[in-house]
Amino acid sequence: MQQLKKILVIRLSSIGDIILTTPLLRRLHAAYPDCVIDYCTKPPFAVLLASNPRLSAIYTTEELPTGAYDLVIDLQRNLRSHAIASSVRAGRTVHYRKENWKKWLMVQFKINLYGSSRSVVDRYQDALKDIELSTDCQGCELYPSSDDRAFAQPFFESRQKTIAICFGAKHFTKRYPSQGFAAIISLLLNEMPLQFLLLGGKEDAAHATEIMHSLPESSRARVVNLAGNCSLMQTAALLERSDAVLSNDTGLMHMASAFSKKLFVLFGSSSAAFGFLPYQTPYELFEAEHLPCRPCSHIGRDHCPKGHFRCMNDLSAALIARKILDCCT
Repeated sequence: MQQLKKILVIRLSSIGDIILTTPLLRRLHAAYPDCVIDYCTKPPFAVLLASNPRLSAIYTTEELPTGAYDLVIDLQRNLRSHAIASSVRAGRTVHYRKENWKKWLMVQFKINLYGSSRSVVDRYQDALKDIELSTDCQGCELYPSSDDRAFAQPFFESRQKTIAICFGAKHFTKRYPSQGFAAIISLLLNEMPLQFLLLGGKEDAAHATEIMHSLPESSRARVVNLAGNCSLMQTAALLERSDAVLSNDTGLMHMASAFSKKLFVLFGSSSAAFGFLPYQTPYELFEAEHLPCRPCSHIGRDHCPKGHFRCMNDLSAALIARKILDCCT
């Protein structure tokens, strides 16, 4: 096996993509336990890695790494990450192959050359195919601090079963309608005395308000709206304690997967073929499988190109609620 003393991993964004690099960090550490492994990302995402025991140092685009590395692993592969990789003295640099041409064929002509829905985790590891790494069956990793867990504790003191709802997404076509989430919550509360946590960032707060306003007044007391009121790692601590998670195709879905939570996942304009299903955790996937206009984008759009938004509107709130009840009873 090649001897490595110092490795730099580069992945600049975003939440889910960075979390999906953590199995590779674990496998690198297992193969080279005495090796220094450093990481470079954008400043807002450094907290996702701050307590990761596999890492020696975390650098950002505002405080770049310097010096020499035996191996640089560029998992971002854009102009900025290339510049960072080129700025250090590297014995060897490897790059993740994004295969954007396959995404283009899927979106434009619905031609799937991916074969199975192989995870991006495994595609990341392909960049190191000539290095002998384990393919363990463990999932992603996150490490909330004791302060983060102390923040989460009061929301679970009643010992009610709790469903976290990650209702946001950057792009419209990845967001299940607010009225749909409200319908699922109402159906579940008709059957069980559950607690619900609405989780998201400040940019999701308006959608959380829509969900709350769409609920019957009698249901609102069982829904805690935390959108925009938690840090990333406080959100992670809340997901760690939840009994199950209902989520759009978003970074918080991957955050929940790091705690092996049962996930109920709503895919709209995207496709499982792109490799972003939850990794090594149980999940139920809801998607309009035979809709001919899917996928219309590999990252999402700000509107439905067809105007009907059937990829999300066709997902049955009753079916989703039934699957969640089966898990919670």
